[in-house]
Amino acid sequence: MSVQTVCLGWHWTPYRYTRTAVDQGDAPVAPFPDWLADLGRAAVAEAYGDPAAGAAYAPDAALINFYDEQAKMGMHQDKDERSDAPVVSLSIGDTCVFRFGNTENRNQPYTDIALRSGDLFVFGGPSRFAYHGVVRGTQPGTGDPATGMTTGRLNLTLRVTGMP
Repeated sequence: MSVQTVCLGWHWTPYRYTRTAVDQGDAPVAPFPDWLADLGRAAVAEAYGDPAAGAAYAPDAALINFYDEQAKMGMHQDKDERSDAPVVSLSIGDTCVFRFGNTENRNQPYTDIALRSGDLFVFGGPSRFAYHGVVRGTQPGTGDPATGMTTGRLNLTLRVTGMP
């Protein structure tokens, strides 16, 4: 993993969530904003074609990763949550190649998808625990200048931790 990460709601370090940034001097984690939860609910409702599924979605954590043109993230499963609620991923900035795989291992079959600025990707149901990653850095100069970003990519992943 060669990205820079900031968290909202809960702080994630490998294999656990905490309310303080334990690897960053124990600073308190910024709260998870209501507007971001609303975006997540709208994304789930649209992806599932079901307003009730969206209304039931209650994300309480966001991992915000910054990718530069060198950054990548190996194939992994998002399984540190105590919930099987969908993960909502929003891309802002430069395009990247996102590899979405199977639930059994990091090997094929998988699909490479170009995620562009503004793309929302929702994975839930049987795909909730699919292996996935960013296989190479961003494609410089492909982002929308309206974002205010001159380079790089922000990826916001919304999750339901299932934590009290």
